[in-house]
Amino acid sequence: MTDAPAPSAVPADDAVPRVAILGAGGKMGRHAVPAVREAAGLELVAELGSADPLEAILDAGATHVLDLTVPDVSPRNAAFAVEHGLHTVIGTSGWGPERRETLAAQLAEHPGVGVLIAPNFSVGSVLASAFAAKAARFFESVELIEMHHPAKLDAPSGTAVRTAELIGQARREAGVPPSPDATERDPDGSRGAVVDGVHVHAVRLRGLEAHQEVLLGGPGEQLVVRHDAFDRGAYMPGIVLGLRTVASRPGLTYGLDGYLDLG
Repeated sequence: MTDAPAPSAVPADDAVPRVAILGAGGKMGRHAVPAVREAAGLELVAELGSADPLEAILDAGATHVLDLTVPDVSPRNAAFAVEHGLHTVIGTSGWGPERRETLAAQLAEHPGVGVLIAPNFSVGSVLASAFAAKAARFFESVELIEMHHPAKLDAPSGTAVRTAELIGQARREAGVPPSPDATERDPDGSRGAVVDGVHVHAVRLRGLEAHQEVLLGGPGEQLVVRHDAFDRGAYMPGIVLGLRTVASRPGLTYGLDGYLDLG
C-alpha cells in the first residue's frame, strides 16, 4: 500500500475535487462549508440540505460528496454517490458492520470509486486511538471513557467503538487475555457497554464537547491516553485530508487512520 499524501498535498489543477456537501446547514456542515471553500486544491460546488434532491449533486458537476447528515439517510446518500461514480467522505454515525458490508458490496461493482467512513475526523483523536491500541498489548487491564455534550444522539460514540475495536484487535493479535473483572452482579449496567472485549463508559454532560480517555493498568502503574476536542474546528483538517485523498483509495476505507502512515 502506498503512503497517504501529506495533509498539505494539493491535487493537480485538472484533478481538483469538486465537492458537494450534504447536511451543509447542520452543526458539522456549518463548519465544513467555509473549511472546504477556503482549502487549497478543493472546489465547493454545492451546499445541500435535507430537503434538497440528490440530483442537485449531479447538476452542480460534483466529483466528490461530503456526507454530514444523519444515520437514517446517510446510506441512501452514499449509495446514490457510488452509483454515479462520485468519491465520498462520510462523517455521519451509524455505520455499523452490516451497513459497511452492504456499501462494500456496492463498491465492488464500481471499482474506481473511493469511500471513506470516518468515525472521527480529528487527527489528534485518530492518533490517540492508534497509540492506545499499541499500548494496550502491554497492560493487563484496559477500559474506555467517552465524554460528550448532552445533545449527542448515539452512545457509545463512533470514536469510542472504533477505539475499542482497534484495542480488541491488538490484544487478540498479541495473545493478551481479557481484562480481569470479578463482577458477578451488575443489574443497572454500571460496568458500561462491552465493545470487542473492552468496557466503554459514556458520559453526557453540559459544558463538554468531545473527550475520550483510555485507561490502561498494570501492576503498580497506570497509563491514560486522553484526547480533547473543544470545538468542531478540530475536525476540519481531517475532512480536507479525506477529500484530497479519497479518489486515490478505491474501495471502502473505515477510519481516517487508513489515510495516515501509522505503521
